[in-house]
Amino acid sequence: MTAALPSVAGIPVDFFLFAAVLAGVALFHHHTLRVALIGLVAITVYKILFSPFHGVPGLPGFGSVLRHEAVTLLNLFGLLLGFALLSKHFEESRIPAILPRFLPDDWKGGFLMLVLVFVLSSFLDNIAAAMIGGTMATVLYRGRLHTGFLAAIVAASNGGGSGSVVGDTTTTMMWIAGVPPKDVFEAYVAAVPALLIFGVMAARQQQALQPITKDAPAGERVDPARIAIVAIILLAAVAANVWFNVRDPAVLERVPVIGLAVWAAIAVTMAWRRPEWGLLPAATRGSIFLLSLVLIASMMPVEALPKASWPTALGIGFVSAVFDNIPLTALALHQGGYDWGFLAYAVGFGGSMIWFGSSAGVALASMFPQARSVGAWIRSGWHITVGYVVGFFCLLAVLGWHVDVPILRGIEPAVPAASAPR
Repeated sequence: MTAALPSVAGIPVDFFLFAAVLAGVALFHHHTLRVALIGLVAITVYKILFSPFHGVPGLPGFGSVLRHEAVTLLNLFGLLLGFALLSKHFEESRIPAILPRFLPDDWKGGFLMLVLVFVLSSFLDNIAAAMIGGTMATVLYRGRLHTGFLAAIVAASNGGGSGSVVGDTTTTMMWIAGVPPKDVFEAYVAAVPALLIFGVMAARQQQALQPITKDAPAGERVDPARIAIVAIILLAAVAANVWFNVRDPAVLERVPVIGLAVWAAIAVTMAWRRPEWGLLPAATRGSIFLLSLVLIASMMPVEALPKASWPTALGIGFVSAVFDNIPLTALALHQGGYDWGFLAYAVGFGGSMIWFGSSAGVALASMFPQARSVGAWIRSGWHITVGYVVGFFCLLAVLGWHVDVPILRGIEPAVPAASAPR
């Protein structure tokens, strides 16, 4: 029971320690892996000595958490590494290089570029979509980019991934846990109106600073083989999940078949086009960082969190702008009682409001150092916050809040809830 946990002002100390880790990640951007690993060790030791793991104390409780999370963590690890190679295949297909020649010459060209990033992120990782968007924008605007437009690229990548189970790590986590893709897809009811708001505003900002050019590199040709490889890898992940859900769902709880399917597809296609293996060391470090946060989140006493509701989901979006959305998603999955479409939009898009609120923002800021000013991001990207709020209430008005109660694999929601009508 949460009443027996060491607390300060009624809040379990576990959450203060978790917040300290997330704050360390936000403040020390060049040492995020070290911060996450130190935090994981410190919180694990604290939990073993002083605070039970969901009612089970000491080492047996820690072992129970590891058993419950093992398949989820292995699936995520396989997908994160596999999608790093997939994204490079897509980039080298040369599709991003030829897209600019088809865009209009005024602000509508910038807006359509953001729409392209949004669409790309629906089937590519949002980090890859953001970096491809940054590359296209550099060509289109001769390297002179408005901070508001950079924020919009991040928001487009996060918004596009929020309704797709292969478009964002958070939605992939939900999918692996058993949330149906159709429940996540509902996030687009919010993400599309948000895109219309921030996309138009940001495109006009950029056009006023530096008009768009229509020049594109001459002689670029699309590589159909790499496009086929991207399709095969994505289809392998989706097919494995659907097949075992129909044939033998219990396998999904014991074996990381989705991650294995992705790597089987990579192995089958590697003779066709060689993957960029040099990406794996950095992708491995990034994956270990994210998985450390997921494991920490799985230890938190979620029964002490505010009850799941649409105001809570709205607030999670603002929290996601400061704290990483991966552990927030893990906490919500363990807590249960959410409308997953609302949650997918909140954790996916909400992190766009500050540059370090999402992995896509951190990645883009590594390309454009001017984006690393929180003040400039908030002042220039004010339309991101407006878009987030308007999109959220569009979703609430169109579909309404309804509690989704899927059979989550390897996760026991702390607060079971009955289904509510739409």
